[in-house]
Amino acid sequence: MKKWYSAFLFLTSFLVATFSLTGCSASIKSNASGSTVSTPVKSPTAPTPTPNPTPIPAPDPAPTPTPAPTPTPTPAPAPTPLPDPIPSPTPAPTPAPTPAPAPASPDDLTIASPSSGASVASPFTLKASGTACSSQTITAMGFALDTGASVVSSGNSLNVQVPAAEGAHTVKVTATTAGGAACSASVAITVTAPSPTSLVPSNAITVTGLQAHPNWSAINDSAASGSSTGTTSIVASPSLSDNARQFVTSFVNYGNERYSVSFGNDTAAKNFFYDAYVYIEGSSANVGNLEFDMNQVMPNGQTVIFGFQCDGYSGTWDYTVNAGTLSNPIDHWVNSTSACNPQKWTANTWHRIQISYSRDDTGNVTYGSVWLDGTESKIDATESSAFELAWGSALVTNFQVDGVGSGTNTVYLDNLTISRW
Repeated sequence: MKKWYSAFLFLTSFLVATFSLTGCSASIKSNASGSTVSTPVKSPTAPTPTPNPTPIPAPDPAPTPTPAPTPTPTPAPAPTPLPDPIPSPTPAPTPAPTPAPAPASPDDLTIASPSSGASVASPFTLKASGTACSSQTITAMGFALDTGASVVSSGNSLNVQVPAAEGAHTVKVTATTAGGAACSASVAITVTAPSPTSLVPSNAITVTGLQAHPNWSAINDSAASGSSTGTTSIVASPSLSDNARQFVTSFVNYGNERYSVSFGNDTAAKNFFYDAYVYIEGSSANVGNLEFDMNQVMPNGQTVIFGFQCDGYSGTWDYTVNAGTLSNPIDHWVNSTSACNPQKWTANTWHRIQISYSRDDTGNVTYGSVWLDGTESKIDATESSAFELAWGSALVTNFQVDGVGSGTNTVYLDNLTISRW
């Protein structure tokens, strides 16, 4: 054991000595005298090695902060309800004051009908109203036609029927108040003839389209001079209804042809209104007369002839009378004072003829008026026109065409309507 330990010490000393000789060798220099001076050479101090710096690791990138989760709002606690206040008594509502009536306007009288400048038939309806005159309440109203007396009634309105003659008129309405104030309003109007059909009451029996009745017949009027023949048929043109009746009459020496149809057997009716359209083809120069008749058998068996014609020879409207007796009648034409001549009618044109007539229980006939194309001619004649003809109960209408000289004429009849009541 001692030998191993001595060897270890020896080896250690050797290693130390070797290290010293290597690191600290002497430096030999020559001086000027040629002597060699031996300068001890310091053993250089070995530089202390700079230790390699320990690398500083790069800092870890700052982590992206995770956003904090939005906290779920905690619902606010329900407020503790306050105790209901003690209700105050509701005060009674103050009643709204009654509004004062609006002050009346100074003058507000108006005429609602007829309007100024209107054309009206007689009687016409007068309507007027108002509330105040000179800011005073209206208490009475009246009206006057032209310079006539005022018709007064109480209240603040009028709604009356006013009869008036044909022509221009001024209607004046006057309103008055209890305080003596007055105001007025006026309108100018024209009164025209009433429509002929207004004569027909709503309860009348009206037969229309008689021209299209299938049982028309034709016969020469033997009471006239000359001779005639006639044919009749339904045509669509010329026509107002697409069912006009055509009458073609051939005549010699002023012959006359009568066309007739029976359309009922009413013995009780006493009033009649005849309404038809007539069209003369080509020329009216060879038409002497156009006759529009209505015959009725009364309850006593007598026949009343309502004869009516436009007379081209006298230029008048004519009507029939019995100039004889019942058993020996004489059918006679009387010329009225109203003008008519078929030869002056425009040819190839529809003309409207309307006639009103009536009778009493014994067969006295009153011929009222006739209208040609809307123009009225007053006849206003009453004559006996009853005949003992031994007819059965019947209503018959005649349409007669009288010729001038010799020749042929063509006449049309359409929209033939007869009303009775």
